[in-house]
Amino acid sequence: CSGTNHVLPTYGFARAYSGLSVADFQRRITVQELSPQGLADLGPTASTLAGLEGLDAHALAVDVRLQALSSKESASSEYFEGDGAAELVRRLARPEILAMRAYEHAHWDPRFERLHANESPWSPTFDADPLNRYPEPQPAQLVQALAELYEVAPDSVLLGRGSDEGIDLLTRAFCTAGTDSVVTCPPTFGMYAVAAAAQGLRLVEVPLLTHFELDVPRILDAIDGGAKIVWLCSPNNPTGNAMSTASIERILDAARGRTLVVIDEAYAEFSSAGSWCQRLASHPHLIVLRTLSKAHGLAGSRIGTIVAAPAVIALLRKLIPPYAIAASSTAEAWAAVQPGALEVTRARIATLLRERSTLADGLSRAPSVRKVWASDANFVLIEALDAAALASRLRDAGLLVRDFSGKAGLGQALRITVGTPEQNARVIEVANRSATR
Repeated sequence: CSGTNHVLPTYGFARAYSGLSVADFQRRITVQELSPQGLADLGPTASTLAGLEGLDAHALAVDVRLQALSSKESASSEYFEGDGAAELVRRLARPEILAMRAYEHAHWDPRFERLHANESPWSPTFDADPLNRYPEPQPAQLVQALAELYEVAPDSVLLGRGSDEGIDLLTRAFCTAGTDSVVTCPPTFGMYAVAAAAQGLRLVEVPLLTHFELDVPRILDAIDGGAKIVWLCSPNNPTGNAMSTASIERILDAARGRTLVVIDEAYAEFSSAGSWCQRLASHPHLIVLRTLSKAHGLAGSRIGTIVAAPAVIALLRKLIPPYAIAASSTAEAWAAVQPGALEVTRARIATLLRERSTLADGLSRAPSVRKVWASDANFVLIEALDAAALASRLRDAGLLVRDFSGKAGLGQALRITVGTPEQNARVIEVANRSATR
């Protein structure tokens, strides 16, 4: 406020009875706050008008801000180069994440002796690999190998501790607590909802339809309502089915330019549906999660991959801890993606698919099982006559399965992982012990 200070000799009566108030002796100044994009859009016009009115200082104030914005954009050009993801990141990412600087970890270069990271110069006292050194933040050789495996460019790959870290990073990078919403399609993987709750987001649940298909019209309504992320799991956990390509295409088309669509492909190796990784170029708002936990047998190593446009990867690198991947995990993952290991993995997948058919066929004939759903994953979902009773009998036989009975849309469902031939035979044998239907 500006203006003179007035003291009226009314002994307080003016305040109580007069039409005047303190506000009548104040000069009001209106302040308009602009976003960076708003400044870029309105600034040149404001500067021109100020110059025409002879308000040179006003014009200069706008010009200085425009120059600062231009410098900031140049410094941040790593996020905004080239493709449609650039503008998407600019508009959808949290402003404070865009503005923040990534943690500057100690430079990693094996050509030099390391006296810059406050590490111990000696290896552990027990017999082990040299673990006294911090690992490479994003191990370049492994990034390259996984990029080749998923048929994408290396700058479209970010390694994390399983797909769970990818879910967490995307939620924190793009969603503001108390403001934003995300979409899930239950029954599905529970970590999407956990991440949303941890970030204080509104969860929009669009349940799967009768045969576990996506309810596309309701998902499109949620996108129209401003949802930041649509989480899709394909093949879906726990239902096992791959989602319709046509349905996902409709969602991607509707979400273009305004919503991220994340497809979790943890079970993609067991499906004939193919991966969405190769469609990033035509869908810059598409993000795919992959993992080495399932088909490659590295659940204990915690190696997951975010596959996305380089602009998205550059943003997420700001948030991921500097030494996220343990040296031992990197070594295990590197071994798993060598040609010989990949050949063994392909053979194991073929065996598992045969066993999946055997298990599904055997369970479909068991008197304790009402239905076996078709699966594109490394498990089968069944509807039992009494899920708790069958799960208990399997437990007595030394076999743990996942009981989903009581979960919305699943009824008396059990999820049974495809095991070894001997384990699968035991499951079928236990299921056949019960009374007839």
